Amino acid sequence: MNNVIAQLRISLVATLALAVILCGIYPLTVWVLAQGLFPTRANGSLVKGNGTILGSSLIGQRFTSPKYFHPRPSAAGQGYDATGSGGSNLGPLSKKLVETVKQRAEEFRGENDLPAGTQVPADAVTASASGLDPHISLKNALVQARRVAGARGLSEDFVLHQIKLHTEGRDVGILGEPRVNVLMLNLVLDGTPTGTASKGND
Repeated sequence: MNNVIAQLRISLVATLALAVILCGIYPLTVWVLAQGLFPTRANGSLVKGNGTILGSSLIGQRFTSPKYFHPRPSAAGQGYDATGSGGSNLGPLSKKLVETVKQRAEEFRGENDLPAGTQVPADAVTASASGLDPHISLKNALVQARRVAGARGLSEDFVLHQIKLHTEGRDVGILGEPRVNVLMLNLVLDGTPTGTASKGND
């Protein structure tokens, strides 16, 4: 009996010690380090302007006006729903996926005044696994440049220059492809410094 009590005491002490370390000390340490070293990222990389949160540079959002660059499609919830992150789970042999991609391709060509049958960037017609990708490919951005320039009354060269300035390279120089953050580029084109623009994504 004494041995059982001793074992229970050891188990209880170990459980309490682990609870304090793993549920208290460890998360607190991580939080302090994150707030001290990477405060912007630790708080969601939020983009603010005029005291209002406009979005996050890490989470895509819907832009439909011709004067804005449009993000890649989203299957998260009703679209770009951060609480319902996820893909469509449709496989490459899915008839529904094929039809959806065809429809998106036709819409993309129509929006950007492209001839019928023109190949479109893959990310213009397919959603990411999360449904919240904030980036589009450089090719996608370049195709949209003429539409955005025309809708804003800007020269296409100016818009192309802004795309070049806001193109992010491969991670650590080798991973992924060059990409453009849609929200950040649209805010810059609104004519105010990034993070201080008023939201306008109708």
